Amino acid sequence: MLYPQRLGQFTREHADTVAALLCGLLLFLGWFALHLGALGLAFLLLPAAYVIGGYESAREGLTTLFKEKELDVDLLMIVAAIGAASLGLWRREYHLIIDGAILILIFAISGALEGYAMQRTERSIRSLMSLTPDTARVLLQGREEEIPISQLKVGDEIVVKPGELIPTDGIILSGYSTLNQAAITGESLPVEKTVGEEVFAGTLNGYGALQIKVHKPAQSSLIQRVIRLVEQAQTEAPPSQEFIDRFEKGYAKVIVVAGILLATLPPFLWGWDWETTIYRALTFLVVASPCALMAAIMPTLLSGIANGARQGILFKNGAQLEKIGKVRAIAFDKTGTLTTGQLQVFQVVSASEYTQYDVLKTAASVESYSEHSIGKAIVQAAGDLDWVAAIQVQAIPGQGIVGITQEQQVIVGNAVFVQQYVTNLPEELGKMAQSLEQEGKTVVWVARGTEVMGVIAIADEVRVEAAATISRLKKLGVEQIVMLTGDNEETARSVAKAVGIDRVYAQLLPEDKLNVIRRLQQQYQTVAMVGDGINDAPALAQASVGIAMGVSGSDVALETADIILMADRLEKIAVAMHLGRRSQAIVKQNIVVALSFIMLLLVGNFLGNINLPIGVIGHEGSTVLVTLSGLRLLK
Repeated sequence: MLYPQRLGQFTREHADTVAALLCGLLLFLGWFALHLGALGLAFLLLPAAYVIGGYESAREGLTTLFKEKELDVDLLMIVAAIGAASLGLWRREYHLIIDGAILILIFAISGALEGYAMQRTERSIRSLMSLTPDTARVLLQGREEEIPISQLKVGDEIVVKPGELIPTDGIILSGYSTLNQAAITGESLPVEKTVGEEVFAGTLNGYGALQIKVHKPAQSSLIQRVIRLVEQAQTEAPPSQEFIDRFEKGYAKVIVVAGILLATLPPFLWGWDWETTIYRALTFLVVASPCALMAAIMPTLLSGIANGARQGILFKNGAQLEKIGKVRAIAFDKTGTLTTGQLQVFQVVSASEYTQYDVLKTAASVESYSEHSIGKAIVQAAGDLDWVAAIQVQAIPGQGIVGITQEQQVIVGNAVFVQQYVTNLPEELGKMAQSLEQEGKTVVWVARGTEVMGVIAIADEVRVEAAATISRLKKLGVEQIVMLTGDNEETARSVAKAVGIDRVYAQLLPEDKLNVIRRLQQQYQTVAMVGDGINDAPALAQASVGIAMGVSGSDVALETADIILMADRLEKIAVAMHLGRRSQAIVKQNIVVALSFIMLLLVGNFLGNINLPIGVIGHEGSTVLVTLSGLRLLK
């Protein structure tokens, strides 16, 4: 019972191949019957070969003709084959029926090969969909229960054991482990994760058991967004493909008209006999069909999209893969893009009678009550030190915070705020603070009682790969690289200098960023914008190519952008640009190959140097060749 079931499954999965094999077998038997003079048997076998091998093409061609009122290459192939068979019956030259059957066979084989070639791309994309398990182990009243992913709710607590896939995005409540995030972010090395950190669906848990809280619906997880966007990219045709599609519709009509003229005029103009005229007209229908031209673009772009997804670069559609290779200018947001967006203690400067540790411990005692990012940075820096939380803590928004520790008042804040509580600000510390502020750092003063203990410089850390990325983009020939930020001029120029950007636009509102992108487009045409925040969304939408940071990026930025860097790794921009340029080069090569084959076959047909089967082999061979050429981008 199992064997017929497997046979049926194989037939469904490889229907084109089975049809081509049956067509070939019937063609051979029909040819053999003709050779033996068994015309009756031959006339049973050869029509069967026509029907089995040409059914799918005839169905697609007639559907296009009746529903869309358009001619396509499938219908042209069938017309040419039936024309050859009719000519053979009319002239009783039965070898022409064999020629028509060979046309059908080669077309069927070509369709099967193209199908297998495209399946390679589709398998790469479908592999994303197998990255999440179907069920999750949820804690319900202290007991573990497996439920479908679709039934998970925000707030559910799930358990993930060592070696299991994370079922949905969430925040770690307890446990410590290393996670392999390669499938999502393209990072090859496992990443350490502990309490409070976010984990992503589809990543592989290492050696530790984790208890995770679901913080967003399962369908909103990063991997599900990736799958939806890649599926969308498969269905959306880029401008070049749309042009080719429009070209094909007009081209097919021209071919039909030219075929009719070629089938009627040569006997009157050049004295050809009718058999030669019709045969050449049928061959013309085959060799002039633009199959190879139609296959020159989409296989290449889909392969590039699949390649990018494997490396943590998500192209929303093929048009963006085309455009990224043409970018001449790039604008970067600062905070969260060129920098990590997380404030850190950069430097601690203490007064002569105190140590740096004294300053940090005292500041942390009051800042531990603060929700401000500066306070969190100070507490994180003092994490390993022995300090005691202050009492009677009071925060003054925009100025500072005060509290009591060891029966002394502690004041932490800006210079003006601290000056209200102390006798004077030390001159040397004042000069150091001024110097740090000129470098773009935020300076926090720390005092206890009436004495200043020191200053703490806070800075947003520049991404380690930022400078190398900017250098790489310049080598790739990007003509203009600018920074757009709402931050102050000094901080912006400090970060720009560190990463190698010469042109800075600071203190910008969202609409200001939009206007800068428009001005760049007037000068450089194709402009990319890289950002992560809500305030970057207008500029991302206006840019020729909007690139968003996938992990730190806001939902608005992710929806607006055309390309998403799933691991927030800036160096992937250069990889995306290289993919775009390679795709353009391959598309151009494919178009040249396709047009060259068409021209050669047309010339050969008019000179009488090729017959129908040779024309089919040249036509279908070029189609398979450009399809396989496009799949080079999978590597």
